[in-house]
Amino acid sequence: MTWAPHVTVATVVQRDGRFLMVEEMTGDGLRFNQPAGHLEQGESLLHAAVRETLEETAHHVTPDALVGIYRWTHPSGITYLRFAFSARVTGFDPDRPLDEGILRAVWLTPDEVRGCAARHRSPLVLACMEDYLAERRMPVDALRDYAGAETPR
Repeated sequence: MTWAPHVTVATVVQRDGRFLMVEEMTGDGLRFNQPAGHLEQGESLLHAAVRETLEETAHHVTPDALVGIYRWTHPSGITYLRFAFSARVTGFDPDRPLDEGILRAVWLTPDEVRGCAARHRSPLVLACMEDYLAERRMPVDALRDYAGAETPR
């Protein structure tokens, strides 16, 4: 079998000094995470970030920067490659059901996020927020998405 990392996206959304987080049930118990999930076949990284945020929080967002690219290996041996984007809220659908396993979307201050670090889905949750607060940003156009048989030049 060929090894491959699990490619995921996460969205760091700050509004009025608070970060949009999800509380979710995982195999490791109840955890906090940024809106995040797996890249689906044929999907761009930006589209995945927008989709996952909507599915997990009912918030529509527009990504405005790449905060960072993170590699982490879970104690089970699975390696994750996370692309974290900052984004701004452009809408909210209060009647939209949240993904299975998501208990709630919640806005937390940086200190509240730090204070629940023992319940984070991974160490990447805090790393992404701290990088965002340190103003680490790359333009989203640094990511190039080539569909089909196009050859990059």
